[in-house]
Amino acid sequence: MRRPRLYILAAAVLWSTAGAAVKLSTLSAYQLASARSLVAALTLWLVFPAGRKRPSPRALGAAVAYAGTVVLFIIANKLTTAANAIFLQDTAPLYVLLLSPLLLREKPTRGELTAAPIFLLGLSLFFLDQLSPGQLLGNGIALCSGVCFALTIMGLRAVSAEGQVVLVWGNLLAGVSVLVPAMGGPAPTAVDVGLVIFLGVFQLGLAYTLFNLGIRETPAVEASLLILLEPVLSPVWTFLLAGERPGPWALVGGGIILLATAWRTLVGARNAGTKPQPPARASPARDAG
Repeated sequence: MRRPRLYILAAAVLWSTAGAAVKLSTLSAYQLASARSLVAALTLWLVFPAGRKRPSPRALGAAVAYAGTVVLFIIANKLTTAANAIFLQDTAPLYVLLLSPLLLREKPTRGELTAAPIFLLGLSLFFLDQLSPGQLLGNGIALCSGVCFALTIMGLRAVSAEGQVVLVWGNLLAGVSVLVPAMGGPAPTAVDVGLVIFLGVFQLGLAYTLFNLGIRETPAVEASLLILLEPVLSPVWTFLLAGERPGPWALVGGGIILLATAWRTLVGARNAGTKPQPPARASPARDAG
């Protein structure tokens, strides 16, 4: 089926707007991280009644991983370059490739094993002329964000029936976790308020809703590869809004990722033939709920 993969790609498009929005905002990292997650939590709580339930222990674990992903990524963007933050977070497919057989009982297919190095080659070339060696703390936080992102992908896949619960609670945890330091930041402007609403409703709320729909029927490894469309589009928004031009290696690497994404979306979906089976650990009782 192609529709789940299209949901994932649509989520990647929305995620890719974060870098430009962070550059345009005068708020601190803590203010942005807290405000956008609280807006997303309220939006999802209002739209999805199923998300108001108390999470199971496994869903709560996925929510914690989600909260770590969204908070650490914003903080990393303030402590290192945007290119470093995006590149290091998008190492997530490596961790999914290693951990999904253990945590989800999902062994990567031959096509996914072939696609992974192609995607990672494109990702490496894409950032070849943008990465900088300094800012160790920010780079480390971005790397931790990538680990949390991988755990979020596998968590949403494992507890698909509670995906909306994970998103509501994850955003709530993220918003509350940095609420205290967020109180000491600069006063928001009208532009800041608009950006926070956009980030919370669309860049987080709608994006993860689409991703949750897609991950239910897409293996974790393939989903983690498809979302590498995000770092390709992120500098596009930055160029359009802030005038930053991508380097020549970025164009080559981005082209490789785009071609690989089209290949996995079209050929991979066709080869699947039928809807992928849910993870072995997901019980029928939960799936029915």
